Amino acid sequence: MGIPTLITTLTASSSASLADTSSMTSAYDEYMFVFIDIHPSAGAHFTFQVNADGQSGYNETMTTTFVRSVHKEDDSSSGLSYTTSYDQAQGTAYHQLCEYVGNDADESLSGILHVFNPASTTYVTHFYSRTQHQNFYPASDDTLT
Repeated sequence: MGIPTLITTLTASSSASLADTSSMTSAYDEYMFVFIDIHPSAGAHFTFQVNADGQSGYNETMTTTFVRSVHKEDDSSSGLSYTTSYDQAQGTAYHQLCEYVGNDADESLSGILHVFNPASTTYVTHFYSRTQHQNFYPASDDTLT
């Protein structure tokens, strides 16, 4: 395992979406997208989708899952849940990486999305993510997809 190489940095300012249209090639077997202190509008969902090389529309077929643990700030509830409504079985929608991100001064989102062999034309491209955010309930969410 080598040392991670920074390929590019994207910075959002009053942006609803960001697109990295040139970084994922056959140069590496794994790509990591690291997002730190994302501070969207209240209740935003953080999502992910891709295009095949030379295509448009961000509508590639995905089979996904969504698991989260949550702990309310006032200790009134906590738990672990598998959210089937965010699953895709050969779907083409944007995949939910987390839900309901808060936008108070102490609320934000951080996490890592790993994508494996994105340029492969032989094998399925796998990915997984882990995010941690303070949602607007307010509660701390740890999400695995």
